[in-house]
Amino acid sequence: MKPNIKQNRWIHLLLLVPVFILIFHKAILKLISDWTIDPNFSHGFLIPFVALYMVWYKKNELSLLPEKSSNYGLLVIIFGMLVHFAGNVGSELFLMRFSMIITIAGIVIYYYGSAVFKKVLVPIAYLILMIPLPSIIWNKLAFPLQLFAARLSAESIMFLGIPVLREGNILHLANTSLEVIDACSGIRSLTSLLALTGLFAYLAPLGAVKKWVLFLSAIPIAVLVNVIRLTITGAMAAWISPETAHGFLHDMSGLIIFGAALALVYSVYLVEMKIERFKS
Repeated sequence: MKPNIKQNRWIHLLLLVPVFILIFHKAILKLISDWTIDPNFSHGFLIPFVALYMVWYKKNELSLLPEKSSNYGLLVIIFGMLVHFAGNVGSELFLMRFSMIITIAGIVIYYYGSAVFKKVLVPIAYLILMIPLPSIIWNKLAFPLQLFAARLSAESIMFLGIPVLREGNILHLANTSLEVIDACSGIRSLTSLLALTGLFAYLAPLGAVKKWVLFLSAIPIAVLVNVIRLTITGAMAAWISPETAHGFLHDMSGLIIFGAALALVYSVYLVEMKIERFKS
């Protein structure tokens, strides 16, 4: 490709940035607001930068690919605009936000072609993790997780010899009652763990299948560590005092347990690496 063509392409892309912001400013501002006030999606601030790093990480491979503009990208861009329009008319924020990712995919295809798009498909798809789920979907996931976590935690607490009565998502101990609220359902740690594990799986020197196994391992691991946290909370409330189930100790246990989740994800990676070496 001639240098002047590359230069013109970069100029076009730089001109597209303010146009993109102008079109999607409403969705972007509300997205930033949600990241700020909703702790379930505070990790959203990091997702665009992580996605850029993922692209940069593949810069050597990308430099070897042919950059051939494709008009199919225009169709994807138009589709993204239609999705944005539908979201705007219906006041559906998720559609408005998702249309940004579709449009970005279309821009990449139009300017760089399908070969480059395939190479950066994962970083583009990774941007989905920055978008808060619609409330109807969030509630469908969070409440069943609350009940599931409460049931497993009650069984674990009883296994420790502590009497407990479960009523839905409430655990009644002899000296206090603990409610497994939305924040304790495990979905918050799950979204953050998926974001981190997604990056780790992308960078890991593993095959495609093992990368997916590593990424999806975040789901059972997040559920497991959350049950462990609730069990520890119940045990501290019963053996020490009800106050230990709240405040500083409760918050610290969340950080410690999340660290344990990261360690378990890394353990899955080590197992996969051993399998890889054994096969080779």
